[in-house]
Amino acid sequence: MSAADGWFIVVVGYAVMLAWPVSTLALVSFAVRYVASHRSDIVARSTARGDGTPEHFWIIVPALNEELVVGNTVAAALTLGGPGGTLARVMVVDDGSDDRTPEVLAAIDHPRLHVLRRELPDARKGKGEALNAAYRAILERSREEGVSLDKVVVGIIDGDGQGSRNILLEVSRMMRDTRVGAVQVQVRIRNRDNLLGAVQDLEFGAIVNACQSLRDALDTVGLGGNGQFTRLSALRTLGDAPWSGCLVEDLELGLRMHLDGIGIRYTARASVTQQAVVDVRRLTRQRTRWAQGNLQCARYLRRLITSRQISPTALLEVLHYLISPWLNALVTVFLAGMVLVAAAGLVIGHPVPYLHSWHDLADSGELWFGVTFFPGFIWALVHRHRLKDETLLRLLTASAAYPAFLLLGLVATYRAIVRQARGQQTWAKTERLTEEPLQQHPLDVALAA
Repeated sequence: MSAADGWFIVVVGYAVMLAWPVSTLALVSFAVRYVASHRSDIVARSTARGDGTPEHFWIIVPALNEELVVGNTVAAALTLGGPGGTLARVMVVDDGSDDRTPEVLAAIDHPRLHVLRRELPDARKGKGEALNAAYRAILERSREEGVSLDKVVVGIIDGDGQGSRNILLEVSRMMRDTRVGAVQVQVRIRNRDNLLGAVQDLEFGAIVNACQSLRDALDTVGLGGNGQFTRLSALRTLGDAPWSGCLVEDLELGLRMHLDGIGIRYTARASVTQQAVVDVRRLTRQRTRWAQGNLQCARYLRRLITSRQISPTALLEVLHYLISPWLNALVTVFLAGMVLVAAAGLVIGHPVPYLHSWHDLADSGELWFGVTFFPGFIWALVHRHRLKDETLLRLLTASAAYPAFLLLGLVATYRAIVRQARGQQTWAKTERLTEEPLQQHPLDVALAA
């Protein structure tokens, strides 16, 4: 290897390392300014494009062995109200549970609660199929009631999810714009009093929020499995089964809607909370499933590139979102390989041109250390500035653990590649944690009555 080659590798290596903190600063700058600069514009556009305000709300809760949390989830969902005092109806899809989920649901006697029980062999075919069953039931009922499908909104709240009290009001505000077919709300973590929970809340409350705000400006908002709200008419355009068997059926649904020209908006003014996965092994399994689902969505790349519904700028963002995890995995292997080769060269007395001494290797390690910890530190400050509901000490502790969290994500990415290559598609559901019964506000009790 020549000296020129060595310097080229050095330049490329440092450019790759510095790209992350530089892009973090750019995203932070955008996210901090976005709400103030674009919120009034969104409201103005919504008002100018007619009144598509929803009049009917359904909350679907997919439930497979959710005895520990489904009671609180249903209780919280029954208190949600929209414009003019419109109250949500809740449909729980019991997807063949064999724990106490049926008993917990049977004990809730409420006129706005509907339980759709699925039995084997139809049950347990994935979250997408459970959602499709509820969708078809809601579509049939809406037709029987003679209501406009444009005025019916279907929300998805997971078995451990709880929406903020203003969630339907905020969704309705966004959907005044008749071009908006779906809205994704912010996701937060409830059990963030431990390290893994705090790191995941740092991820959702700051990083994902900033990314979704950017996508909101570019018209590329992604739908999540928790806190997505869609017009029934938009789902109807996608056929009898809007959700697929993809491991990330939420991401795929969003891609299909973008390809059909259906607008999706994001709001951080309302949120849905969920439980964090606080076991490293189970968290790795969850992230592996997400990574494998992302890989499955690669089949949409050609349609995205050739679509006339997606602008060039939006296309670049979508491609970055779909491809960057795999590029990061390759870049990590490349950089680790460079370090190993350099260290081996120093050990045998034949240093490579780009690292002449152990001192140079130590300097590179210090830079790598700083580059790795800097983004988490910045996001901790953003979280504190935006949300003000966590102590700075806890956020800084979470930011210090963030590099290890990213390493776990890389491991999950490599595992996903292996699983996809082997054709492994089945997954165990995410386990829940026991929670105390929900203590409701007096107003919530009145609304749920």
